[in-house]
Amino acid sequence: MDWKEVLRRRLATPSNGPNKKKSEQELKDEEMDLFTKYYSKWKGGRKNTNEFYKTIPRFYYRLPAEDEVLLQKLREESRAVFLQRKSRELLDNEELQNLWFLLDKHQTPPMIGEEAMINYENFLKVGEKAGPKCKQFFTAKVFAKLLHTDSYGRISIMQFFNYVMRKVWLHQTRIGLSLYDVAGQGYLRESDLENYILELIPTLPQLDGLEKSFYSFYVCTAVRKFFFFLDPLRTGKIKIQDILACSFLDDLLELRDEELSKESQETNWFSAPSALRVYGQYLNLDKDHNGMLSKEELSRYGTATMTNVFLDRVFQECLTYDGEMDYKTYLDFVLALENRKEPAALQYIFKLLDIENKGYLNVFSLNYFFRAIQELMKIHGQDPVSFQDVKDEIFDMVKPKDPLKISLQDLINSNQGDTVTTILIDLNGFWTYENREALVANDNENSADLDDT
Repeated sequence: MDWKEVLRRRLATPSNGPNKKKSEQELKDEEMDLFTKYYSKWKGGRKNTNEFYKTIPRFYYRLPAEDEVLLQKLREESRAVFLQRKSRELLDNEELQNLWFLLDKHQTPPMIGEEAMINYENFLKVGEKAGPKCKQFFTAKVFAKLLHTDSYGRISIMQFFNYVMRKVWLHQTRIGLSLYDVAGQGYLRESDLENYILELIPTLPQLDGLEKSFYSFYVCTAVRKFFFFLDPLRTGKIKIQDILACSFLDDLLELRDEELSKESQETNWFSAPSALRVYGQYLNLDKDHNGMLSKEELSRYGTATMTNVFLDRVFQECLTYDGEMDYKTYLDFVLALENRKEPAALQYIFKLLDIENKGYLNVFSLNYFFRAIQELMKIHGQDPVSFQDVKDEIFDMVKPKDPLKISLQDLINSNQGDTVTTILIDLNGFWTYENREALVANDNENSADLDDT
């Protein structure tokens, strides 16, 4: 008999005698009990098929609490063992040298200039002989990625070897950074990155001349660049993946080159001359030698032509101590002004220009900052420029989606954000922009004079 029919008949027959009436709630409860009983019976052997969840692997592991010292130590040791195993899986110098010999032995003629090439058949032969650690590099996908315009369908041996070297370096660096990841969550806090760079200093020949008393300031200067550009939301931590993806580590590790040119050192934020320059500027600005900068002291930064209105905004929005700026806050300021084309720098300056905190700049906010430029022009005996003309130029340069509002994204998309911000905050920057045609003509005349001589 069908279970539905059994249930219907059971409910129709009183269970406690012909004169006993049940309440509505009792009937509902009995109906649910009977339904559950007969439905389970009807499903029969299907019950066990729903227990597949028992085979799902565990994907969440609770982090040990601060008072669970033994569990914390166990986790640290297990992570260290895991990272050591991963490190052993990488190619060492001897294995890389052996790989190069195999590639050179199996090159496919003719050469292109002095560059040796290899076809796919020989590429696979090298893969078979190179050993299990190299297996991941000898795939059709990697070959196709490096294949360009060679008429014989070959790839450059040097390009492939550099690709392998780069991969090995990335994995080595990731393992090295992960050793400082105290939380084990794939990111570094400020103190973690400080420890990493502090222990890296002795391995960088270009920093041999640094006095140990300057190490703490150097580390602060280096770490600040990572956090300024890679932690825009100021969370206090950076993903290791983001550190590897940016070029900052390349710049830092470039200091291993003992013959690094003077020009390269001057343009490298992490070099000793660059760090000493930034810290030296800070000390020169600090006239009262209290280790902090007041608004008046900061006003002498650069060409000393930034407006008071802009400096007021800096001290309103940035972290200060009793109205004065420390070295770390100063570094953010310098990084923003020296990298005005970068989105992170524009975000920093945009926040200062957005006086009403509306998320956009309008005519009022532009006029608010440009009035200070006009006042400085009067003080220096220059004829003030009409705000209306400057406002039209700014909107023409940016071409915002909304013709009355300029958003941060509009500034970034226009590739004119550095020019716009300079016009609004720095008299010298505005003067340079206003006289750009005359300056270009003067440069051309000077070049012509040098050519004549």
